[in-house]
Amino acid sequence: MQEKHSQGEPAARVCLDRVAIVLFRPQLPENIGAAARAACNMGLRRLVVVQPADLDRDRMAMMATGPAERLLDRMEVHDDLAQALKPFQYIVGTTARLGGVRNDYFSPREIAARLVDITAVNDVALLFGPENWGLTNDELPFCHALVTIPTGECSSLNLAQAVGVLCYETWLARIGEETPLKPPRHAAPAAPSARLELLFRDWERALWAIEFFKTRRPDAVMRTVREVFFRTSLDWREASLLRAISLETVRYMERKGTPFALP
Repeated sequence: MQEKHSQGEPAARVCLDRVAIVLFRPQLPENIGAAARAACNMGLRRLVVVQPADLDRDRMAMMATGPAERLLDRMEVHDDLAQALKPFQYIVGTTARLGGVRNDYFSPREIAARLVDITAVNDVALLFGPENWGLTNDELPFCHALVTIPTGECSSLNLAQAVGVLCYETWLARIGEETPLKPPRHAAPAAPSARLELLFRDWERALWAIEFFKTRRPDAVMRTVREVFFRTSLDWREASLLRAISLETVRYMERKGTPFALP
């Protein structure tokens, strides 16, 4: 499991360069391409395919667009599973079958946490079985650990979906859950009260101009408008844009010569 670190010391992370996706007997080239794309999305760059049914490049590339196609260019292809797994010191098998010959299962998040220490000095294979039946008792003895993905009523995941879940959890163990999402390109301060009051004034004028208050109480409507805008925590640019919409509504009616009355 992940070691605890003293305050100020950077936490250990999964070494993605030591993790490979291994697909055993994949049936569809599209699933190989989609698995390559999922791995590429999460920073994994090693893809191994064993006894594939079809390696149609065009069908694989249809799902592995952009940088993911480079994984297909570097992809290893083997005829024998034991030979393909030789370089790896730790092998994680994926299965939806609980019980049977093995009773120790990890969730994707639990296995990703274990990989933090393991990948410090070891190469790891994330092994996936064929789409129709997954790994069997013939392949499970190769595995140091088994992982199962909790699901709802439908327990059968598409191969690329399963690869995506494992890659995502491995990526989280690499970057840390505390890593913030990318901030907006143009940060803007929150709209001050004076700006919001201008917004409310001009929205009320626009609503009068289109006769929205004909059968409604203006004070009740405007209280609701205020509540909605306050909940959204408008920044300066957003408040300015919404105010411009209301101003342009009145100006448009003036340009068109549409009669309207303001209180």
